[in-house]
This record gives sequence, structure tokens and C-alpha cells, in this order.
Amino acid sequence: MQAETPAADAGIPVPGAAYVVGGAVRDALLGLPVHDRDWVVVGATPQQMLDAGFQPVGRDFPVFLHPRTHEEYALARTERKTGPGYRGFVVQAAPGVSLEDDLLRRDLTINAMAQDARGGIVDPHGGRADLRDKVLRHVSPAFAEDPVRILRLARFAARFGDFTVAPETRELMRAMVRAGEADALVPERVWQELARGMMEPSPRRLFEVLRDCGALARILPEVDALWGVPQRADYHPEVDCGEHQMLVMQAAAALDADLPVRWACLMHDLGKAATPAEILPRHIGHEARSVALARGVAQRLRVPGECAELAETVAAEHGNIHKSLGFGAAALLRLLQRCDALRRPRRFASVLLACEADHRGRGGDFPRQPYPQRERLLAALDAASAVDAGAIAQGVVAAGGKPVAIAQAVAVARERAIAQAIPV
Repeated sequence: MQAETPAADAGIPVPGAAYVVGGAVRDALLGLPVHDRDWVVVGATPQQMLDAGFQPVGRDFPVFLHPRTHEEYALARTERKTGPGYRGFVVQAAPGVSLEDDLLRRDLTINAMAQDARGGIVDPHGGRADLRDKVLRHVSPAFAEDPVRILRLARFAARFGDFTVAPETRELMRAMVRAGEADALVPERVWQELARGMMEPSPRRLFEVLRDCGALARILPEVDALWGVPQRADYHPEVDCGEHQMLVMQAAAALDADLPVRWACLMHDLGKAATPAEILPRHIGHEARSVALARGVAQRLRVPGECAELAETVAAEHGNIHKSLGFGAAALLRLLQRCDALRRPRRFASVLLACEADHRGRGGDFPRQPYPQRERLLAALDAASAVDAGAIAQGVVAAGGKPVAIAQAVAVARERAIAQAIPV
């Protein structure tokens, strides 16, 4: 693994010594594209940065934007824990803080490397070896001072799906959860890290790592409760609801689904964990329970409206969409109306994509089976949308019909169009 030498802007000299740090070094060593670079400056003061033309950003510690490249340059700094959660820190940035001091405060060894102007790698904590061995390992005991690092590590596990968590790091994370650090996480940061982690190539690893250390039960107990809940093996060869949930997340990733779809996939079956024991492994009525639980999670984590609304629709209707091959024109139209498909066709396409991921996210032969429900429902929507409701309304009014007759006439025309367009 060889990193490229960081390019210097000769027109704007940087006070002190500047190093590329963190993800840019890691990704270059892995042979991955580097889109953004962060820099650490050693031996400079805030005033010297200002005098050189750098623009200050942020209030918590000295970070500056390069006047030409607009890349971030942060003064080397140390942190000291002063309170619970991720906000309880005092930051010290001074010319005497060394590069090694700065790297020591970082989360993982693979993120605690730097590169100098000649291309040399500074690696005081074995990050290069951990990249080679595919290990996620904390840099120092200071990892335990910031609970967001639990979420960040899980997110990196989702990005690098074949990396394992070092045993000592796993135990440290478990100790953090037992100490209540995960309870100090604020909703905005939880959502931010979950959203980023769900969009990585291996989203199931995000939840597996969080579950292994106990954090999932603290931040998403509704999802954690799915493990150990059985379901019918003829529909779900994987049987366990938690395993099904992880297969669905991977299916959504394979379908290149966007964030609202992936969130809907995560929420769609929450109600199965609340199924009365006497009717297991059947899950009668789990859709309504899932809607209520998904709504509660969205409120607690302040989930964006687009994600929350899609999740509720998928939770409510995924069972009907799976069964829709047997629906006649009238039932298909009612399903389209409940999903608000006629007004929001793009959103309905997302609903169907989440349902396809649900279908494929099972054991046995399900991942390789086609999902004709999706194309059939899209064809039904096209047929219903092609009906000229305005012309029908004008005809009803001209004939002296009442307003209620307009809706009835439009529905009849849409049913007829659906029946003509697709086999029912």
C-alpha cells in the first residue's frame, strides 16, 4: 500500500508543519479514491493562520479553511474529558502540541496516521498493520470518553465489511455501554451516524457491531428485540426475525436503495417483536404494530419526514403488496390510493423497492426469485394515472351529477383502465 504525496499550494505557505491526516491517508493506503483531505498544523498559533490568509471556522477548536483549496486545516490539539457524553471535553490547541499528541486523541488506529509533505507516513499506533490485517482497533483508553465513537466504529465496520473488531476494543465498547455512555448520545448524532452507516456497502455490520456491544438495545431497542423472535419457515427459511432484518438491509444495499428506502426496510417489521406469544410463529397484525413503533422511533431520533413517512407506508402495506398478484382491479386501485401513489408516484416506486428488498431478504431461494409485484403495480399505476379525471368531472357536472358522483365515475374509469392494462 502506497499513499500519494500530498500536493502543496506554493502560493500560500502554511505556518508550521502541515500533515494530511485521518481518512485521506487511510483510503490512499487502501487504494481507494480520496475525495477530501484534512490537515493538521503543528507549531502554529491561530493568529499566524489568520495572518497567512486562512479563514476560521467553528467555535470549539481552531480550524481554518485554506484560502485557495478550501480544505480544512486544524491546529494540533489535545482533549481532556470533563463531563458525560460527547460534548464534555476541554480542547487545548497550542504550538507545543506535537503531531503524536494529536494522533493519540483519535478514535481508531486506521484513522490515526498522518502523511508529511514528502509522502512519508507517520504511524505511531500501528494503523498500517491494522489495515493489512483488517482490524478495527481503538488508539487509546481515551476512546471510552466519547460514546459517538461506538457509532463511528460500527459505521466503519459497515464500510469495510471484512474488517473485524479487535477483542480489546469490543470489551471496551461493552464497558462503555454498561457505564451508561450510550445513554448520553443525543438523537441528532445517533441519526447522523445510523444514516451514514446504513448507506455503506455492508449495513448489516453496523447493527451487528452495535448489538454485540449492547449499544443497539440502548439506541434502537425496537430493532434489537427482533432477534430470537421466530417466524414461519415456509415464508422465512432464515426463521429468526433479526436475521431476516439483516438480510433485508443487505438486499436494499444490493438494490442500491437510497436512505429513505433503507430506513423503511429497517422499520418494516418492528411489530413482530410485539406479537403475542400464543400466535407465534405467525405474526397476525404485525403491520399495524410496526407502524406505531416506527412512528415512535422517528419521533425519538428526529428522523427526517421523508424517511419517517415512507417507513410508515411500507410497514402498513408491505404484506398487501406481497399478496397483490392475486388482487383484482378494484383491490389494486384501493392499494394505490392507500399508498397515495396517484399523487406521489416516485414515492410509490420507493415503497415497491423496499418491498422487493423485503422479499429478497430471506433465506433459501428467495434472493434469486423475481418480484413481479413491482412491475405489475407500476403498470396498474400507469393505467390509473392515464385516466383523464378532469374530463370525467366535466362530463358528470354537465349531466347534472353531484360531486360524489365525480369520485365514483373516476374510480370506475380507473378500475376499467387497470383491468384492461394488466391481467387480473
